[in-house]
Amino acid sequence: MLWHSAILSMTGRWWSIFLNGSLGANRLLSACRLRRGGLGAFWNFCKAERIKSCMIERENTRKHDMDHLRGLSILLLFPVHACMIWNDFGSRFYIWHGENKILSSFIVLINPWFMPLLFVLAGMSARFALEKRTVKEFIIQRVRKLLIPFLFGMVFLVPFQTLYARKFFDGYAGGIWENWKYFFTHVTDFSGYDGAFTPGHLWFILFLFLISMVTLGLFHFLPYEKAAVHAEKIPAAAVLFLFVPIWLMYYLGNFGGFSIGKDLALYLAGYYVLSNERALEKLERNMKWMAVLCGIGTIASVVMYYNFSYYGDCWVNFIGWITILVLLGAGRKFLNRETGFTRYWNRASYPVYLLHQSILVALAYYAVRPGGNVYAQAAGVCAGSFLITVLAYQVIWRGPVWLAEKMGRAV
Repeated sequence: MLWHSAILSMTGRWWSIFLNGSLGANRLLSACRLRRGGLGAFWNFCKAERIKSCMIERENTRKHDMDHLRGLSILLLFPVHACMIWNDFGSRFYIWHGENKILSSFIVLINPWFMPLLFVLAGMSARFALEKRTVKEFIIQRVRKLLIPFLFGMVFLVPFQTLYARKFFDGYAGGIWENWKYFFTHVTDFSGYDGAFTPGHLWFILFLFLISMVTLGLFHFLPYEKAAVHAEKIPAAAVLFLFVPIWLMYYLGNFGGFSIGKDLALYLAGYYVLSNERALEKLERNMKWMAVLCGIGTIASVVMYYNFSYYGDCWVNFIGWITILVLLGAGRKFLNRETGFTRYWNRASYPVYLLHQSILVALAYYAVRPGGNVYAQAAGVCAGSFLITVLAYQVIWRGPVWLAEKMGRAV
């Protein structure tokens, strides 16, 4: 049995070094020198500890600042969509109770950056994901996380919103089945506010899936490693001026203000530039002057909109981009740690995104009344829809596995 002991001894030393001392050779050898099991026990032990090691390594390298920022963007959907009930943009909403300049100005305060930030974070996440997965694994993961929930939502969630739009604007008194057939057989402006076909709030998931697939070819011909050399040399001021191509791409594939061209540019900026540690270090070092510029610009945006209804494309894209850069720098400095919020919200944010608007529209239809206090009703719709959505998420998560997977639990 000398060969058996020699193998165990040498492998124990290697495994101890491999795990950076976290387990120790003594623990490994004692586990393997069982009266029964021999080498079989050893290999099973190695397998189990390797899995544990990978999980620990992944947790230690997880970007908690990105988790915080992603969660913040999802949370902001509730007040923004609640305020849309009183927007003065001329586009109405599924439920619309007239114009309110203050609530519309609040949307202007948030709108330039909170959804664009999600595309930047998605680009950054794609770079990290492709370091750990093959292209085939990445595609399968994108199909499970994006395409399947999108199709599920298009069948069971979005028609529910248009049902209430028809009830509110047209006095529709028919049933759900009749509305479902109407939804899939009528196409107008894709807003859905007239009950016709629309991707609704799932436009984000559709765009992200298409962008994720299309860019794989680009990532093959221009790998991150080649671009990283140049990304590391870009000064912070030059990163700021990336808003120019992002603004110009806004006019490519623009569907009623939802631009897949701009979102593609944001995704690529996240992948090639903002996932680079040295680029992020520069943003963190230059965060103060950028934050001052961002604050002044944001205040100017709200003032110009409130007084003159100004919402120019170039200005909005500039403010949105600089706000994203400041948030990334601040997040890296102050939020790069795990909290109870990230532990819960990492799992909940995606299903909450899928569910939130259908619940909010239904609640607004029944709860909002003309002549009531607009601000109290907006706050009530925001808080109420949030609580009901989180409750619905909890119920679904503990329900049938197949349903939870359609809502994103598979990833």
